[in-house]
Amino acid sequence: MQEKKIALPDLFLGRMKQLLGEDDYAEFVSTCSAPHYRGIRINTLKFPLENADKLGLTLQTTPFSDEGFLVLSDEKFGAMPLYHAGAFYSQEPSAMSAVTALDPRKGERILNMCASPGGKSTHIAAKLAGEGMLWSNEYVRTRIPPLLSNLERMGVRNSVVSSLSPSALAERFAGCFDRVLADAPCSGEGMMRRDGVAVAEWSYEHVLSCANRQKAILSDCAKCVREGGILVYSTCTFSREENEEVILSFLESHPDFVLQPIDSPFGRSGMNISDKFDLTQTRRIYPMDGGEGHFVAKMKKVGGASAPISLHNKKSGTARKNETADCSDGMVREFFSSCFKHKPVGAIREFGGKLYLIPNEEFDVAKGSIRAGVLIGEVRKNRIIPAHSLFTAFGKGDFTLSVDLEPNGEEIRKFLLGEEISAPAEFSGYCAVCCGGLTMGFGKCSNGRLKNHYPKGLRVNVY
Repeated sequence: MQEKKIALPDLFLGRMKQLLGEDDYAEFVSTCSAPHYRGIRINTLKFPLENADKLGLTLQTTPFSDEGFLVLSDEKFGAMPLYHAGAFYSQEPSAMSAVTALDPRKGERILNMCASPGGKSTHIAAKLAGEGMLWSNEYVRTRIPPLLSNLERMGVRNSVVSSLSPSALAERFAGCFDRVLADAPCSGEGMMRRDGVAVAEWSYEHVLSCANRQKAILSDCAKCVREGGILVYSTCTFSREENEEVILSFLESHPDFVLQPIDSPFGRSGMNISDKFDLTQTRRIYPMDGGEGHFVAKMKKVGGASAPISLHNKKSGTARKNETADCSDGMVREFFSSCFKHKPVGAIREFGGKLYLIPNEEFDVAKGSIRAGVLIGEVRKNRIIPAHSLFTAFGKGDFTLSVDLEPNGEEIRKFLLGEEISAPAEFSGYCAVCCGGLTMGFGKCSNGRLKNHYPKGLRVNVY
């Protein structure tokens, strides 16, 4: 890998020296001139972990996630068709530690408060394995498109996506979630050795501003956790103002939460800055620990292990009216029978001319959300135009018609460019397009050809 050197601010380096001490600081400075870490996380919703060696990458396990790997070779992930098919997510290794600490369980309701671009949300979704609910919120509206795109590519069905303020979510869904992740916006010190923008934006004043915002976000997140539930706070920065001091302030003002040990071997203990709370139970990650930089704290809301409060009982979270598709049942049945071997499980709802597949009744509460469940498509002139997300959410074996393209073949290159490709002569109608058995999109077959419906914004030349 080519070495990338970025000049770090003197004030930042002075603070790091004070934070680390002489020996660790010398090692930190040495790693700052080394190539940054590249990592992937296998998407077990689509691709078995035991098949990781079939990706053709030189991989090394990491302590941050059972599904995560360091990539020691130089391949460009965006040039790999299996990346576009959702086999893996490109992710800085230490960023995986937050979801490992969160430890999602199948069937739980989980809130990711600051969710874009989707690395941690898709990690949570893989842990849920299609059961329960993932609520991914991103307050900055312009950051929603990459979040939606990544959830679609990774085949997530049981998600809600919203763009609400943390305080609005806290008011609407107090006590509703089993686990909440607050991966708070930060000064990004952990990314500075690889990101010139983070360097340019850094200042001590920015650190303090981030800390104040983080305290407010964490407090709102706490309101969403049920009794006995788990709250995880994470940043990708080193400053104690944004890490241990935020947690200390939170614990002092929230006696109903207690720190929990993180039973994973990554990083090192947090700083001991309090006689009242054992902040060494938090975890810090430096470049010397195999990741760019991260901080993670895990807390439990005490007072029993009650079930989460019903989403439907919240005053401002009234369930949507259970609207069925504004078209005949026959049209819907005909559409699904033409595309699927068996109708997918869930209810069909129509909102604004778009059809959604809702996994269960909890998803009907997502009033004001941008996306709940799977977008099926649009109703136009008494017919249904399917969406890309409908196909990426299901496997090859679910579809009536499918073609499976070789990862290194010419046809996959043409498909990802948006070009027409060949299809079996007997195929007629909508057809799933797969790569290595993984669904990556669809097209419409006629007379031995497949008209490409791969979204224009995703098209890429992989060779």
